[in-house]
Amino acid sequence: AEEEGHSLSEKKILKNLEEIFKASKGRIIVATFSSLINRIQQIISLSEKYHRRVCLEGYSMRGNVEMCRVLGYIKARKGTFISSRQIERFSPSQITILGTGAQGESEAVLMRIALKEHPYIKIRKGDSVVFSSSVIPGNERTVQIMKDEILKQGARVFHYKMMDIHAGGHAKAEELKKMIRIMKPKFFLPIHGQYSMLVAHSQLAQEVGMKDKNIVVAENGDIINLSPRKIYLEKKKVPANYIMIDGLGVGDVGQVVLRDRQMLAKDGMFVIIVVVDKETGKVRTSPDIISRGFVYLRESKRMLMETRKKTIAIVERATGSGRAVNWSYIKDEIRNKIGKFLFQKTQRRPMVLPVVIEV
Repeated sequence: AEEEGHSLSEKKILKNLEEIFKASKGRIIVATFSSLINRIQQIISLSEKYHRRVCLEGYSMRGNVEMCRVLGYIKARKGTFISSRQIERFSPSQITILGTGAQGESEAVLMRIALKEHPYIKIRKGDSVVFSSSVIPGNERTVQIMKDEILKQGARVFHYKMMDIHAGGHAKAEELKKMIRIMKPKFFLPIHGQYSMLVAHSQLAQEVGMKDKNIVVAENGDIINLSPRKIYLEKKKVPANYIMIDGLGVGDVGQVVLRDRQMLAKDGMFVIIVVVDKETGKVRTSPDIISRGFVYLRESKRMLMETRKKTIAIVERATGSGRAVNWSYIKDEIRNKIGKFLFQKTQRRPMVLPVVIEV
């Protein structure tokens, strides 16, 4: 909705793909979505035209192609398809490999080929790798790493920014307006995408004559009231937050747990174990320290020695008055003061866990 004009024609994409097939002397490795059936048919048809066998790689790719062949949506000559084990029986100019992984998914075929983890397919100099898809926002870095790995192995890479070999799966502004004109809806509720995209889609509906009162832009949790006469949002909402699943637990991982995990991942954990004599209030032995993901103990002996001294001082200051001892207060004091001390020394804030044992 935010992009003006029309999407690319599939005829133009087919023409550009054919230019790659004409020029390529080695194997052609094409990565696309396994649900993009028309593109898969284009690759199969071009392979047959240029006397190439097609190796389908990836569970979803093989499954979707087989299903579509049964239903008559994909057509291929007998003998077109071969397995990855049969690739070496043919010259590179006779092979097309069609699989998934254009988004840089770690377990997908193209990534395994790029990282040399595929048992039968390795990138060779002279191969042409075609990314027949646009990059989904958020996947840019992973896709770039994968492209670099492929290029390092001597292959040539083609992608949608170099030439028109993919049309996005989302209609552009003029196509969305055309659909509204064809359907002539009474009410309009744009869905899918960021909030700005929903608003842009609703503005397109107004441009083609829909009344503002018949258009609703809703978010997750909104309650939409719809009747034959009108559509509107109710003031109240329903819960629509993420439900975290962790192991066998469903919904039991809250914000506090997530915050703790983020802290542990960022700065690590620092455990101080103090054994205190119940009668005298004195620390019996030097406090034990366990560090995970914060500092390597053997290389931080001076800081650990200072930490032990500070811990002993905090405990004995709190227990030396002769009054009843508040152990929760002592733990908080250790956590706060040792935390500040460690930050001064390292500019990091590990999760400090004090353990006080009375004997």
